Amino acid sequence: MDTIDIVKTSERTSRRATTRIVLADDQNVVREALKCLLQVQPDFEVVGETADGLSVVPLVDRLQPDVLIVDVAMPGLYGLEITRQVRERSPKTAVIVLSRYVNEWYVTEALRNGASGYVVKQAEADELMRAVRMVVQGRRYLSSPLSPEDVQSWLLQAEQVTGDSYETLTAREREVLQLVAEGWSSTRIARRLSISVRTAEAHRANVMRKLRLKNYNALIKYALARGVLPPIEPLPPGVRVLKRRRPTTR
Repeated sequence: MDTIDIVKTSERTSRRATTRIVLADDQNVVREALKCLLQVQPDFEVVGETADGLSVVPLVDRLQPDVLIVDVAMPGLYGLEITRQVRERSPKTAVIVLSRYVNEWYVTEALRNGASGYVVKQAEADELMRAVRMVVQGRRYLSSPLSPEDVQSWLLQAEQVTGDSYETLTAREREVLQLVAEGWSSTRIARRLSISVRTAEAHRANVMRKLRLKNYNALIKYALARGVLPPIEPLPPGVRVLKRRRPTTR
């Protein structure tokens, strides 16, 4: 798995109290940029990083950082479910969700799942630093253009919604749901999760039954609507997809 633990010298740690951070983003360039941005702060220490959604929770379990910064669109297990599991298993770790989505559903789900901060990728770089410093103090941080008043209103509306069948899924069934939506076969899912093929198929059947889904197409639609898969965005005006021509034989 694409997971890196970063070991710092005891000299730096002994000089000042540092905020220990784990980074989770599947885009290597973005993750490296974030790490460089954070590492120059004298009171921050990036102790681990990963590009794989399924490895985030075990990494946090082992390192017990002060803060987890997680992208919402992670492969294997998406950021909102990661947030929920981390808050259940490592309650002392504050979670900041990093996302390019500025809409009611993603923000409210992140906060309902236990996130202490929500930072949009379009925000200024120093907003992430402010977010880290605020969440370690036990405070909530919402980056612009989000307002506390709007978010509180969204949360109140979300609490009135009942009957979400996704809540009936176990943590393992949620992992299987995302892997199936990403196109993984039962055999590959079994290897990925270190379970038997029969167990993977049983989890898959339970997901379809609990969510009342009849086929794979219905599962994909559900995963997109529920945020398990990132939404498909249209191409900008004027951009065309060029079809590759078959090579001619002579």
